[in-house]
Amino acid sequence: MIKRIKLRSLFIGGCITLFFLVLVGRVFWIQVLQGDFWQKRAADTWAHTTIIRAQRGQITDRNGSMLASDVPAYTVVVEPDVIQEQGIRDEVVEGLHGILNKPVSELEELIDAKDKDGNLYKNREVRNEGWKVDQEVADKITEFAKKLEKEHDIRETGVGWVKDQKRYYPKDSLAAHVLGYTDRDGKAVAGLEYFYDKLLKGTDGYLDYQSDGKGVKLPDAAETYKPVVNGDKLRLTIDSTIQYYIEDAMKEAYDEYQPKSMTVIAADPNTMEILGMANLPTFNPNEYWKTQDQGDFYNHAIKSIYEPGSTFKIVTLAGTVQEKLFDPNAKFQSGQIRIKGYSRPLHDIKRAGWGQITYLEGVKRSSNVAFVKLGYEMLGQDKLKQYIDNFGFDEKTGIDLPGEVKGRITPEWPVEFATLAYGHGKVQVTPIQQLAAVSAVANGGKLLKPHMVKEIADPNTGKVTVTKPEVVRQVISAETAKKTGSYLEQVVADQEIGTGRHAYIEGYRVAGKTGTAIKVEGQNYDNSKVLVSFIGYAPVNDPKIAVIVIIDEPNAEVGGGTAAAPVFKKIVSQSLEYMGVPKVYTEKDKKAGKAQTAAASVRKTPNLVGQNMKSAKEELIDQGFDFESVGGGPSVVSQYPAAGTALSSGQKVYLLSEQGDKPTIPDLRGESLRDALEVLTLLKVGIQVDGEGYVSKQQESVNNGKTKVSLTLKPDEQMGEESDTASAEAGDPSTQPTSELTSELTSDLNTGENAASSN
Repeated sequence: MIKRIKLRSLFIGGCITLFFLVLVGRVFWIQVLQGDFWQKRAADTWAHTTIIRAQRGQITDRNGSMLASDVPAYTVVVEPDVIQEQGIRDEVVEGLHGILNKPVSELEELIDAKDKDGNLYKNREVRNEGWKVDQEVADKITEFAKKLEKEHDIRETGVGWVKDQKRYYPKDSLAAHVLGYTDRDGKAVAGLEYFYDKLLKGTDGYLDYQSDGKGVKLPDAAETYKPVVNGDKLRLTIDSTIQYYIEDAMKEAYDEYQPKSMTVIAADPNTMEILGMANLPTFNPNEYWKTQDQGDFYNHAIKSIYEPGSTFKIVTLAGTVQEKLFDPNAKFQSGQIRIKGYSRPLHDIKRAGWGQITYLEGVKRSSNVAFVKLGYEMLGQDKLKQYIDNFGFDEKTGIDLPGEVKGRITPEWPVEFATLAYGHGKVQVTPIQQLAAVSAVANGGKLLKPHMVKEIADPNTGKVTVTKPEVVRQVISAETAKKTGSYLEQVVADQEIGTGRHAYIEGYRVAGKTGTAIKVEGQNYDNSKVLVSFIGYAPVNDPKIAVIVIIDEPNAEVGGGTAAAPVFKKIVSQSLEYMGVPKVYTEKDKKAGKAQTAAASVRKTPNLVGQNMKSAKEELIDQGFDFESVGGGPSVVSQYPAAGTALSSGQKVYLLSEQGDKPTIPDLRGESLRDALEVLTLLKVGIQVDGEGYVSKQQESVNNGKTKVSLTLKPDEQMGEESDTASAEAGDPSTQPTSELTSELTSDLNTGENAASSN
């Protein structure tokens, strides 16, 4: 018995000893051999990190109007295990479908989903319909959850939301291609959001601390704090009002012509600050996922290259003016021209041409032959290519937007250099390159780097970095730029033959150039597909805005002058008035015939009598007057209107030289009766008038050796009844009966044989 007790005691003692040894070994294993592992495991249990999200920088226009900012957002979440436990699955599916418009099948799949162990998920986000929704949707979710609680007398419904933040663009699609967007995860995707992402997104902060199992912070525990660095704020050069003018004018033309795409850029030519940039089709960055066609995200203004056509002639013109090769009064044979080694002739849009015309008329009519002679024959291949490179067409402009490409200028054969002079063949450019080039003409010859951001402000330090204009190079002299601008002004000012006449803006001096380029399909030109454009600036005497308009494949047979120029006109006229640029004269002046405004507000005719005809023409060109010379004499013997006369918009200056036996009669169509009679009276010819209003037709005849001109008049269809009444009250001669006006003028100006006849 005693022995049995001893054996039991020994066994129990051995077991206790063995257990103790195992316990000691286990403690040694855990605390010594695995000490580092368990120490880290314990630290992870009581250590916590709270992320402090950085605020993405705001983007505003030049005047502080908000274009992009972070705003509170809410993500809808569900708890499948709670929903199933409460037995409200079908009600939740139906309710969320009504609020979020998410398909029922997808909601059922979301709520019924299980993990790999076969357990229902505890939390799931409702994407994409419930992801980062606004306050209104979050409020509806809250009301729905409360309704479930009340109807089922439960505390937990498994339906709710978590607070978040998202990028918001308050003006929707306005300037979408400039701003770009961030996706739902906050990742920058395109535009300025992408280009300046590092500055905009900032750096998240954090707080490391230790707590017990209930989350209560441990006293005297070590903690690490890194402050948040919010993103920089961008103030753009864009003016949201001008941007609106651009997009509004584009939509009107887009609806009419249904083109493949449209692009417009506006800039201050003195600084190359971009005032507006837009493309159609476009997208809404707040709902970018709804845009199916990826081409709608494409910013053609900086990413597309195209054959420019006649707008490129500005470079050729500027080069020949700089080299003192351009004589506006010299003449050439229009129609066609042959290039040595090339079998087919190059020709004008009007293949028969206009006969012997001056180079200035060639510019107005956009004669290809004129520019082949100027660029290929006068400048020569090397000089022409040098000016093209100097104007920046062989390099990127460096604009602060992602994805910019550069043009391709690759002529090899003589005929390719000849067509290069008028913007066809081996030449492809971007819209932003062209705008930078024409701005150099506008600003006195300086090629500037275009930019989108006016200043960058650091909200953490208050530091503000201002973007200053950057001169790339001086491409032409200020004198050359002024002269080139005066010739381009004639393209718009000449309301009879100027290809840019539809860009004429009442009260502002406008310079510009049209372009119509047939597109290449494969290896050949496809006449059914064209790209039409207009580029220009205003006012010529003090440029405030330069604009390029491009319409790719309009659905009608139109050119740059008929389709793109009116878009330019609408944008620039609205923008100049918005910018407070005063008009030289007003639309009311034109409606009132030749009624004069205050002397300070109109331009007056210079005294040209006695000057030689060449210098008189140059003076009028330089000052931006539309004019016509009559006769072939070397000097000006008379002029109309007389020196010092205040001119209304669109009124021509007529220069008369010595006349032979048979006087030269100018084209007077479109002129008022008073102007027509004044000019014809100076020419000492007989006059016959039929009708009232403005000259619609004229016919010459000779009776007893004396030249007689018959004028057919028609009323100005644009003059409303109210304008006519106002004009009559103001004493506008155009509202007087034809016979009275003719008699009045002839009696005032002439006697005897010089008197004009009237029927």
